Amino acid sequence: MQQITPTQLAQELEAGDKPLLLDVREPWEFDHCRIEGSQLMPMQTIPLRLGELDPDMRIVCICHHGARSMQVGLFLESRGFANVVNLSGGVAAWARSVDPAMPTY
Repeated sequence: MQQITPTQLAQELEAGDKPLLLDVREPWEFDHCRIEGSQLMPMQTIPLRLGELDPDMRIVCICHHGARSMQVGLFLESRGFANVVNLSGGVAAWARSVDPAMPTY
């Protein structure tokens, strides 16, 4: 599975790229902090909501530190999604390297 750093993702977003930013954390985590434009789909709901995702779209999976999102990304790849990327370090790394004003937990 491909990995992307927070800095690389920020540069792509600034350049106008529009991947689906799929946040797989829990609602309370998403409410606390999130990358602007991300869509919440908690990890345990992915199998039931698979039909809501476009398998041809580039999907960047996001969680707190990158572990849950990696699992979701591998699951999506096993279901035929060809353009899945994991945000290495998750929102914690995003807050450290891209948006220091973002609340952390």
